[in-house]
Amino acid sequence: MKKLILISLLFTSPIISQTNFSPINSMPGSFSRMGFGARGIGMGNAISAVSDGNLVSYYNPALSAFQENNLFHTSYSFLSLDRTLSFINYTRKFEFKRESYEKQKASIAGISTGLILAGVSNIDLRDNEGEIFDNISTMESQFFISLSNRFSEKFALGIAFKFYYYKLYKEITTTSLGIDIGVLYSFNKNFNLSFVIVDLNSAYKWDTGSIYGQNGNTTTNKFPLLKKIGLAYKLTNPNIITAIELESSNAKTNYLRSGIEYNIYQNLFIRCGLDRFNLSDTETPIRPSFGFSYFYKINSSKVGIDYAFVIEPYSINNQHIIGLNINF
Repeated sequence: MKKLILISLLFTSPIISQTNFSPINSMPGSFSRMGFGARGIGMGNAISAVSDGNLVSYYNPALSAFQENNLFHTSYSFLSLDRTLSFINYTRKFEFKRESYEKQKASIAGISTGLILAGVSNIDLRDNEGEIFDNISTMESQFFISLSNRFSEKFALGIAFKFYYYKLYKEITTTSLGIDIGVLYSFNKNFNLSFVIVDLNSAYKWDTGSIYGQNGNTTTNKFPLLKKIGLAYKLTNPNIITAIELESSNAKTNYLRSGIEYNIYQNLFIRCGLDRFNLSDTETPIRPSFGFSYFYKINSSKVGIDYAFVIEPYSINNQHIIGLNINF
């Protein structure tokens, strides 16, 4: 009987210990859900309600109306398993004089455009005997443009249009148009609330008829629909920004994210965060992150270097992001 119990435990314990993976892991667009740039990723991707510093409308289309001056940003992420991931963004604000702002200049509108490029290289093609006869790669990208308007000192609304392109293999390609909608409400100069809906209408439609002819078929893969609620609080002494965000999806995930940024000395910022704490499955590994930024002035412009380090589960190496910011 003891041997029978022991054998039963040996066979059942691996099954019990398996993580309940969500369907979101196999849904399209995963590259676009990894974050954008060293600042956002370094704060656990929890910055949809952060309206200070260099802003990217990727996290919330309403944010570009709060950007101080104009921003150009680019960054590259070092990944394992022959993967590549890079970002580029330009955000421009518009200044107007309004009586509600006591006739002072204020950024009440903004436009932001950006590009995410991802891919996997060195993929072996093998014949029926397992011999390598070719080497291929895949490429996936997202181009977005967002418009935002600051209707008052407290409320801003933004909308983003996202164009996806995916080249999987030879003539097998697909495109998609998605929409993000975001709002930001400022209770005061220190406390913000955000709400964002991500990837409305986004879906990949595949047609393999160009390769298999009459044996080919068409399939549609919908992106997960994400809904995010975020909070951000800014302290003035010391200069600290804290952020927290809850993201739910129709793939039955409920991710909790948090991040903190500390302006430790003049133009030096340090940050850390926790990404993808799944409230629906606490066995899912989280993604801790750390990073910093340093800025220096060149004439009337400010140039900054960003860095972030992310512990990436299920990978042989962790993630490193290096970025460049030009504020002018």
